Amino acid sequence: MNIRTLTVIVVLVLLGLFAGLNWPAFTAPATLNLLFAKVQAPLGLVMLGVVLVLTLLYVLFSLGVEASALIEVRRYARELYQTRKLLENEEESRFLQLKGYLEAEFARQSEAGAQLQKALEEGLGSMGEGLEGLARRLEALPEQQRQALKEELERLTTQIDTLKLQHREIVQKIEAAAERLRSQMGAAAEAPE
Repeated sequence: MNIRTLTVIVVLVLLGLFAGLNWPAFTAPATLNLLFAKVQAPLGLVMLGVVLVLTLLYVLFSLGVEASALIEVRRYARELYQTRKLLENEEESRFLQLKGYLEAEFARQSEAGAQLQKALEEGLGSMGEGLEGLARRLEALPEQQRQALKEELERLTTQIDTLKLQHREIVQKIEAAAERLRSQMGAAAEAPE
């Protein structure tokens, strides 16, 4: 119960108490001028009737205002619910698009990693074959040329070892990136639920 209704109730109770205590004065007949006629009636009862009619009109007006406010609140709640559903659907659509993008990106990264690994293996294999051929030719050369070629062979062997290490590092980075993508996809898949 709000303060306004409570105030009206208190005023009506006090008015009723006042009317009860002064009932003989309220019921005493008096001549009342109604502009077009003069009537003999108790002025207190007429005024009490006017107060009761005004109170009834106030109550009806208050109920109408509260009813219209309640209808408005329900309409806003319904609109809010529909908007929330629309936003949830859009969010789900964006999540599905993101999931599709991440899956495509993961497949592309995996394919690129596989191609890179294949190219590196082929390159290392052909370099190994070239080194073996170079070693055979080295055996057939004079000592001074053989020494220079051995040094070149050692340098190339060092480069191959370096390339193998880089190859392992690249493969590890690709696998780590793939694992991060998997975990992000897993976390994104669990988030909306």
